[in-house]
Amino acid sequence: MAGSTGSGASGLIDVWHQHRAYGLVLATGLACVVWLLVASKPEHNRAKTDAPSIAPAVAKSEARTQEKTTSQTNDHSITPPKVKEAQKEPRRIKGEVRRNNASQKVSTQAGTSQPTKVLVFYSSLTAGTEKRAGTLMQILEPLLAAIQTESQSTFLKPELLNLAEIDYDEYFISPPKSTSDGADDQTPANHFYLFLLPSYNIDTINDTFIEHLKETHNDFRIDTAPLSGLIGYSVFGTGDREGWPTEDEGFCFQAKEVDKWMAKLTGRKRAYPVGMADAKQDFQERLEEWTDGIKGVLNLVARTGSLGEGVPGSGDAMESDDEDEVDEDDGEVVFEDGSVPLRTAKRKDGSNLEDVEDLGRIMKSSRNVANGNDRAPLAVDFTTYKSATGKTPSAVKEMVSKDSPTYKSLTKQGYSIVGSHSGVKICRWTKSALRGRGSCYKYSFYGINSHQCMETTPSLSCSNKCVFCWRHGTNPVGTTWRWKVDPPELIFDGVKAGHYQKIKMMRGVPGVRAERFAEAMRIRHCALSLVGEPIFYPYINEFLSMLHAERISSFLVCNAQHPDQLAALKAVTQLYVSIDASNKESLRKIDRPLHRDFWERFQRCLDILREKRFKQRTVFRLTLVKGFNIDDEVEGYADLVERGLPCFVEIKGVTYCGTSTSAGAGLSMANVPFYEEVTEFVEALTAKLQERGLGYGIAAEHAHSCCVLIASDRFNVDGKWHTRIDYQRFFELLEERGADGDWTPEDYMGEATPEWATWGNGGFDPRDERVDRKGRKIAA
Repeated sequence: MAGSTGSGASGLIDVWHQHRAYGLVLATGLACVVWLLVASKPEHNRAKTDAPSIAPAVAKSEARTQEKTTSQTNDHSITPPKVKEAQKEPRRIKGEVRRNNASQKVSTQAGTSQPTKVLVFYSSLTAGTEKRAGTLMQILEPLLAAIQTESQSTFLKPELLNLAEIDYDEYFISPPKSTSDGADDQTPANHFYLFLLPSYNIDTINDTFIEHLKETHNDFRIDTAPLSGLIGYSVFGTGDREGWPTEDEGFCFQAKEVDKWMAKLTGRKRAYPVGMADAKQDFQERLEEWTDGIKGVLNLVARTGSLGEGVPGSGDAMESDDEDEVDEDDGEVVFEDGSVPLRTAKRKDGSNLEDVEDLGRIMKSSRNVANGNDRAPLAVDFTTYKSATGKTPSAVKEMVSKDSPTYKSLTKQGYSIVGSHSGVKICRWTKSALRGRGSCYKYSFYGINSHQCMETTPSLSCSNKCVFCWRHGTNPVGTTWRWKVDPPELIFDGVKAGHYQKIKMMRGVPGVRAERFAEAMRIRHCALSLVGEPIFYPYINEFLSMLHAERISSFLVCNAQHPDQLAALKAVTQLYVSIDASNKESLRKIDRPLHRDFWERFQRCLDILREKRFKQRTVFRLTLVKGFNIDDEVEGYADLVERGLPCFVEIKGVTYCGTSTSAGAGLSMANVPFYEEVTEFVEALTAKLQERGLGYGIAAEHAHSCCVLIASDRFNVDGKWHTRIDYQRFFELLEERGADGDWTPEDYMGEATPEWATWGNGGFDPRDERVDRKGRKIAA
């Protein structure tokens, strides 16, 4: 039996080995057939099979859908849509907090007929603030009526509310859903909150109110921004400077607290900066400034239904003061440091688009490396050369067309492009001055209010490609003007509009001072140094005359490569020439000029500046870069000063920022001089000038910008430096004697340089507060 059993098993194994291939194929085929049958099963049947527990819910859902469709058909006599198939899966409910979408709702209300209601909240221990609130209401009522007439929008009568008499939950947990504008009429409305708050150093209703705002924001049961449905809000505070002279010591501190917490609760709906006034001195003046700003905001709300485009401010002192990006200005030359030696852009066809000015470096780079030659090659403007056929292109192109990579790059950096070759950008010092955090060196030296200064250029093109240029190498270059020319009227109107638009975007930024914001809406100064070469523009004199006609001062910076245009330039408030090196080889290495006769052009410009020194204020601007133009060049710079005899010499250390397209030139953080090194250079240069009997001395400094000013003794009167400008007198001279009239820089020399700005005193405006990059105060 055992043998028989073993023989049978052996036979089965033999059969398996003989037919196993067919068996495997058959099994695989059967599995495929089963899979196909399952896959072809209807969705709803498979759902019932796989998840029988949800079948009743699905059936009910289908019944409700069918019932709703039938109802719609009966009510509107329309063809019912096809009933959708049941869900594939049961609905999942995630355990997360639902966010308030009121802000999105408000933003879509532009153009609707829903009225707007302005609520004015105030607090008062005495009758003083209540009277001021009444004054505000007297201003608001006709103001809203005028806006309503102009915009054909509906504004309900503003309402005055005492914080001591209202229920906070009705107004500060969520916006009122409707407002009573009559005995029995409940009208749905959008709401705009205004606050008029004095600051007290004793326990008052203000403390209770501020505590309520804090608790509302921190209550986990309430959305963190429950008032985001408001159109906007703004706060006006009053105080007493006799008791609290400064904001740090408590001036209007409770108004600022309310502003901060309202920013959090409204999701950054600050409509206008905090207004602050001394109740005994300048209340009426500051209130008028603030209400003018509110009028502009309400006009915008009437037209668009929203606060418009703006820079968001979180209301948190730490978060909101941490800038998202680094902004540069004409006075703070910066370079970047990185590993990519050449920035390239991609064409639509996928090929690389190289910067024209870098072609010379591309061709010579391998040879320079092989020969151990670290000198920067001479940049060549190939775009002005004739083509291989000997014919120059006849079509006049735009310098920066809207579909070009240059346009995209510049606008991404924050520039507003005007026309086809001009631009404007808000300076970081403008933002700083608006928040009382210091102005640029031009305020310390020349009395320019940074928040009233427009930085622009009528020509984005330049004839140099400086290794330390902070313009990121994106602007076009050329030795001759070969582009379409925009009329000066178009440029002038465009740059002003662009500048004001960017100022308005600062309206909601935490810390912006209402009085400075109001002042910023009147341009008083223009720095023609944004990017490119301003005197390259064929109608630069016409553009200057438009600035001066509106009493806007002009500070023009050129790079000493266009002597003919410089000689033809008419009067400007102050004329700069960039002096980046003391000799030909160093200038070629640093500025990388496109002109082959760049050194001759440079020297001719110095001679022209010497001739102009008795007709207008002239300035040499030196940018110091360690390893390039500091060591052993003091004597050479003294030669240049002796040749040009400028009224002033500004000496500034290059400033490091971010990553770089200039890494190919060998720049790094090691090339940034310390302020002590800058001052040593200044002292050495001044000593050389005095040895030659040229009559120069160190007049002022702005350590915050690493900048020092050397001035001619012409501006030292009775032992005091007078580096500031009498702008009123400058415009009077223009009107009396014309741009080519017989007058000198001394004729519009201003008052004495403030003591805090003179040499040895740092140069930081004592009215302002110096902070670090996170908005934290820097100890003196």
